[in-house]
Amino acid sequence: MTNKQELPQEEQQKLLMTLKQRFDKHMNRHKGIEWAAVQARLEKNPAALWSLAEMEETAGEPDVIGRDEQTGEYIFCDCSAESPKGRRSICYDADALESRKEHKPKHSAQGMAREMGIRLLNEAEYRDLQKLEPFDTKTSSWLETPAEIRERGGAIFGDRRYDTVFMYHNGAESYYGARAFRGLLKV
Repeated sequence: MTNKQELPQEEQQKLLMTLKQRFDKHMNRHKGIEWAAVQARLEKNPAALWSLAEMEETAGEPDVIGRDEQTGEYIFCDCSAESPKGRRSICYDADALESRKEHKPKHSAQGMAREMGIRLLNEAEYRDLQKLEPFDTKTSSWLETPAEIRERGGAIFGDRRYDTVFMYHNGAESYYGARAFRGLLKV
């Protein structure tokens, strides 16, 4: 029997096939990285496969975007052209969700990411992702917000318009049909 964070063998194989096809199709995202090494690492980490399945299930289209030079871990990130459809219309975090008295969203970006075993991209990571190809040209994505901004009730998000990456702020309790979050997972 499998626990919540472990996929059955058949689903693992299906996910690995999907990830490999995406990896092969978008070689510009991970120059110098070999799929066999990534797959070997994934096969040893059932929790990571489960998290990647959650990213896939919510339309994130996870792909390898690099390797951590210090740890040797492969970096997976949501690479859907627009913010993942299965994560839209959510506020920033649990405090923001609790503060809404009317018209509460169903979840928060931070809470959903934690449940999925991933984390939100920070501003630098989001800008680096945008160097690979254009993302969020019609949508936006919540980003890890610095404490000094969050303590004042705000949260940051990014998007790409006019071939330029923009960072903005909103009240953390706000939510929009075109805003989700992009997750990151190191394996």
